[in-house]
Amino acid sequence: MTRMLYFIIMVSFLDTFIQLPIITPYALQLGASNLLAGGIVAIYSLTNMIGNIIGGHWIDRFGRKRMLFIGMLAASIILLLYPYAQTGEQLFIVRFLHGLAGGVLIPAAFAYVGDQTSKRSRGKAMAITGACIGTAAIIGPAIGGIMAARSEVEHVFVLVAVLFFITTLLLLKFVKESFSATERSAVSIKHFMPLLKDSLLLQASLAAFALMISNGTLAFALPLKVADMGLTSETTGLLLSTFGIVALIVFLTPLNRMYDHFAPISLVVIGLSLISFVHIMLNFTVNSTIGYLLMCVYGVGFALVFPSMNKIVADASSKIDRGKAYGIFYAFFSLGAVAGSFISGAAAEIIGLPFSSSATIMLSIGLFLLYFSRKTKRQL
Repeated sequence: MTRMLYFIIMVSFLDTFIQLPIITPYALQLGASNLLAGGIVAIYSLTNMIGNIIGGHWIDRFGRKRMLFIGMLAASIILLLYPYAQTGEQLFIVRFLHGLAGGVLIPAAFAYVGDQTSKRSRGKAMAITGACIGTAAIIGPAIGGIMAARSEVEHVFVLVAVLFFITTLLLLKFVKESFSATERSAVSIKHFMPLLKDSLLLQASLAAFALMISNGTLAFALPLKVADMGLTSETTGLLLSTFGIVALIVFLTPLNRMYDHFAPISLVVIGLSLISFVHIMLNFTVNSTIGYLLMCVYGVGFALVFPSMNKIVADASSKIDRGKAYGIFYAFFSLGAVAGSFISGAAAEIIGLPFSSSATIMLSIGLFLLYFSRKTKRQL
């Protein structure tokens, strides 16, 4: 069952990564302006955030499996609507619905993983979930970019829809509920308030916001940067896959022991600093070779941040509120993607340097987390 959960996480993130190199060009192809294209990229994450928060309580109230099933099935149906979009506005509506449907998937899957791991081994378990996401980051952008370069953008959405439907059937057969009806009887909406005041969850959520600022910026600005260099969307996909390969190496080698040996917040701060450096340099990159090197550094930064912040959430929550905790956490995740797309779009229009805004925000959050964690330690 654990392996099946890892597969579900990979498929859920594949849905996001496969669209990174294609969604902005696809929106522009349908006649959307730069601002509307940024909105189309961002609206998925905005409605995903709503789904995260509402779905987080439902995950605790009705069970992990039921909410995973509903989210997977709904997303597979909505994905089939993408090829029918004829204008930027219609694509905006489809993305709106897609975000709502997918909002419960990741919180439910990670609540499952948190339920089945102990504090002692949780860091390594989260590294494996990171490996699943790294795999999605490798194959997703590459497939999306290659299919788009061959004028088969619509086929990308059909492919993911079919994959989601197959995964839904596998979920029904192989995954058992980890949260019994008796345990769910103790769940209350009142559990939200203590979580919102939890300092550990706050730190993890801010880290998620910063990380997705970077991803939202990449989704909007990297395809445009690659086009400015005279290259195709296939290059965009390969650049994005590069960071996934590097992250995967960290997740699946003995390097993953660091997650259970070093303070998670320290790894988060170092990772955000590396990603900020990459964003600053991307503004001035003039060829693909430098781009690939920067994506390697990005992969190391991502590998440091992702398992560490997920471990913090699992440690800060219990079984009766873990769905809500991951719902709040991934709401910040989604909010970061929204902010990244919109802010980078505005920065591109105003100063022509879309990556500068994201670098500044990530560095600021990294410094705040460092200060806040040290202040908390002194109080203890």
